[in-house]
Amino acid sequence: MVVIFFLSRRHHLDVRRMSRLEGLKADSSQFTLEGKPFRILGGSVHYFRVPRAYWEDRLLKMKACGLNTLTTYVPWNLHEPERGTFNFQDQLDLKAYVSLAAQLGLWVILRPGPYICAEWDLGGLPSWLLQDEEMQLRTTYPGFVNAVNLYFDKLISVIKPLMFEGGGPIIAVQVENEYGSFAKDDKYMPFIKNCLQSRGIKELLMTSDNWEGLRCGGVEGGNNTDINLEKDTNNRCLCLLFPQKPLMVMEYWSGWFDVWGEHHHVFYAEDMLAVVSEILDRGVSINLYMFHGGTTFGFMNGAMDFGTYKSQVTSYDYDAPLSEAGDCTPKYHHLRNLFSQYHSEHLPGVPSSPERKAYGPALIQQHLSLWDVLQFSDKPHRSDRPVNMENLPVNNNNGQSYGYTLYETTITGGGALNSRNNIRDRALVFVNRECVGCLDYKTHEVAIPDGKVTLSFLVENCGRVNYGKALDEQRKGIPHVASFDKMSFRTFSQFKSHCVPGFFQARLCVDGPPKDTFVSLRSWGKGVIFVNGQNLGRYWFIGPQHFLYLPMEHEL
Repeated sequence: MVVIFFLSRRHHLDVRRMSRLEGLKADSSQFTLEGKPFRILGGSVHYFRVPRAYWEDRLLKMKACGLNTLTTYVPWNLHEPERGTFNFQDQLDLKAYVSLAAQLGLWVILRPGPYICAEWDLGGLPSWLLQDEEMQLRTTYPGFVNAVNLYFDKLISVIKPLMFEGGGPIIAVQVENEYGSFAKDDKYMPFIKNCLQSRGIKELLMTSDNWEGLRCGGVEGGNNTDINLEKDTNNRCLCLLFPQKPLMVMEYWSGWFDVWGEHHHVFYAEDMLAVVSEILDRGVSINLYMFHGGTTFGFMNGAMDFGTYKSQVTSYDYDAPLSEAGDCTPKYHHLRNLFSQYHSEHLPGVPSSPERKAYGPALIQQHLSLWDVLQFSDKPHRSDRPVNMENLPVNNNNGQSYGYTLYETTITGGGALNSRNNIRDRALVFVNRECVGCLDYKTHEVAIPDGKVTLSFLVENCGRVNYGKALDEQRKGIPHVASFDKMSFRTFSQFKSHCVPGFFQARLCVDGPPKDTFVSLRSWGKGVIFVNGQNLGRYWFIGPQHFLYLPMEHEL
């Protein structure tokens, strides 16, 4: 039996004073840490998806489940929302999060990207990169290289003191993410490796790929035997391919994410447990992705596009061992029983979950239509042709990253307006401020009446694709001009609607300290909800998500 706890809660890890021997090594058929055999029992919890007030609760539950290592991505687009402007404070205080893991006796594997996938808008890459029409993301294209270098200058200065070598808990760093599935530039992975090492990162470097990408996404000198999977079909092959290397399932998918308009994914606890047991029986290290998924608050969800665009929901519950609200599921208890067999001492007790409460309805107090609000907005930007969101002259010329853009023009004549599939991603269409239809990836045409009219498009960015080879094509709004086709004219009255977007203000009064709850939006259509100025995320009647998580601590 391998004893995998090298720290206890009684011996808090002081990142300034701890002296260390040898860090995590992959020189034989099993990992070693400080010269001793070490099995990584890891779990993913993203600090940017969990309210900071609940970081400790989630990590204590990780420790109590028998895990010894925390893994987390680092989202570039949150940490550098505008070019050269960095944010590592409050909810994005990466140093505080990693230090907390150390205090609780957890090691850390950091996954800094720059690309992270993670069902996160543009895979974590900042949208302002797309202002360059020639941009080639995840390559050694000069514009991308320069931006990565400036970001890593800042990021590495934050995380370097937290490395194992300096007394911190970070025992390994992942180089990029799943690049074998992308593999556009054979110079790119060496570049990212050099970005880390030239700035003083000396810990073990890892990669993460699915089976098909395993041969293409590695780096020289790194541990390239880390695979992503849900069902255990590849470990025997890995053992044959890499007999003298420690194996690790870098992402064992404990569930899956959801997209709008489809069913909620469930991966049954008994099926998951059988696979995890087999992985551990073979001596393989594992990281549960996700251990706790949390919530993709705001507009930060990603999307899929393998021929059909599908945006992802706000909830990142993932059917993980800890639910979106931090509750221990049957998966959690099954895993805790299993992992306890790999410890020589009893596991810590499981913390209780924060109290939750059901409240009555929030009462609508005020309403302003979209058209009423325009008088309070900034002056519109005028141009001869539509400008995509990323190139709008706003936010210190960093463009508009997320949300909605209203395009307006005056036209003479009518007919069938054909978008040529150039709406990104969904637009309500108005003629003289009356809604005449909706354009999206499936509906490309709407009828416009004859005469001189004001044509308006309220375009929603529903989330940029986060995985695949279409990353360079994720400019939002109206990136190209729509056209009119006179041959398929239909009358305006057939499409007339009472759909008027607006802003609704409601008030919910609670007795005593507020508790965690969920906001039900089953009777609403489509939109976003803010509470005390904080964006909880999107709702849409098509489901599968019909409730938005509202944490007691919502300073997100």
